[in-house]
Amino acid sequence: MAMRQRHGVLLCGVGTAVLFVAGVVAALGLSPAAVASPYDGGLSTPQEDSYYPEHGDPGIDVLHYGLDLAWNRRKEILSGTADITLRATADDTAFQLDLGRTMDVRRVEVDGVPVPAMHRNAVLRVEHPVVADQRYDVTVQYRGKPRPVKAPTSRSDEPTVGMSVTKDGQLRTMQEPFGAFTWFPSNDQPSDKALFDLTIAAPRDWVGVSNGRLVSTSRTATKTVTRFHLAHPVATYLTTLAVGPYVHKKATGPHGLPLNYWLPRGTAAPYLKMLRHVPADLRWLESKLGPYPFESAGVVVVPGDSAMETQTLVTFGRKTWNNPRQDPREVMLHELAHQWYGDTVTPSDWRDLWLNEGMAMYLEAKWTVDHGMATWRAWLRYFRYYNKVARAQDGGPGNYDKDTFAQACPYYCTALMYDTLSRKIGERRFWKLVRQWPQSRLDTNVDRAGFIALAEKISHKNLDPFFKDWLNSRTWPPR
Repeated sequence: MAMRQRHGVLLCGVGTAVLFVAGVVAALGLSPAAVASPYDGGLSTPQEDSYYPEHGDPGIDVLHYGLDLAWNRRKEILSGTADITLRATADDTAFQLDLGRTMDVRRVEVDGVPVPAMHRNAVLRVEHPVVADQRYDVTVQYRGKPRPVKAPTSRSDEPTVGMSVTKDGQLRTMQEPFGAFTWFPSNDQPSDKALFDLTIAAPRDWVGVSNGRLVSTSRTATKTVTRFHLAHPVATYLTTLAVGPYVHKKATGPHGLPLNYWLPRGTAAPYLKMLRHVPADLRWLESKLGPYPFESAGVVVVPGDSAMETQTLVTFGRKTWNNPRQDPREVMLHELAHQWYGDTVTPSDWRDLWLNEGMAMYLEAKWTVDHGMATWRAWLRYFRYYNKVARAQDGGPGNYDKDTFAQACPYYCTALMYDTLSRKIGERRFWKLVRQWPQSRLDTNVDRAGFIALAEKISHKNLDPFFKDWLNSRTWPPR
């Protein structure tokens, strides 16, 4: 997510698939019987989040979501069937999924057999015993009026998270650190990545848009149906859904990369003018981070006021795009940087948000300098100011208050940390670390211990005290 700040003004706003699967299976220690599935790419090691433990169930590992959705614009009703393939991580008498309280559950099946389930306080408890490492096919039929929930932040650009309905009946999502549960049953935590297929039935003159590859589009007298497929596992917060009057424009990025732009019908031209720079900006990012990690890139422009690094398809609010105090190309660069830092490499726990936002902010600043839009001296003055102010307000970037999610400190304090680290270990080793971190961990979840270990391996230095001070201290310099 972009931090809407510019020039001193805070706006708050694979290897092969076989090798990848084999590595995941070995890391998880699974038996051969547990891995005979077409969805092995969705294997994860879910854990209870230390910041928002009320979301997600570490007792299950979702491997694949197959969502079949229909949007009734007039009644504002979303109807859905979720076919979920999951692996139990422990023996239990039941398991649970996150699902918004405004959704009415009609039927739940496990392996094709109806089972009892209790839906209360945004938790769907499925009364069916599970055995560790065994897989289950779960089907949930539901319908209701999507409603977002309060975000754990005081940022003004996105006070709620989840699915929102506009006055004219459009759908949009912004769901970091959680919120996918407001529109589909999910294990809504960052440590459980899964494969993803989605079918959307929208009103005929509108279209449904989601992540990944557009598989097909069909129209009847009353509806437009689109199907999307994500080839790489995705965390729930990085999925997106938009329904509205969109036009689909295509382009080509580096190495023939497909670029998809879903833009408001009738006003596409101004967006396309800026988006013509995306191939060059992706090449700039590849020069720093290595090959782009996914099957496509692009953007969907939605009603709203924020931008979000949803996997393969950035979700970009129109108000953010049209804000005169920021450059939308710069914001887009920030969100594209997240495709490496945050999307293919995703933190297992929200205390490590800094792993995503700090590097995206650092790269955004470097990009502006390389393109003659700012000086590094000006950015350093900016980062140093917030390194003191934001720590006092939010806590350290790796130890922030849980009600200050995605506020200033994980962005600016971490960016200054990276500048200091580059001088401490040398530019050549620093950029080796920046590139190797995502390229050696494609499609995985990570934590700070892994990042520190890699930094120490590359630099041949003991960096644990350095990171401890920078990430955890509420004051600067540390007491």
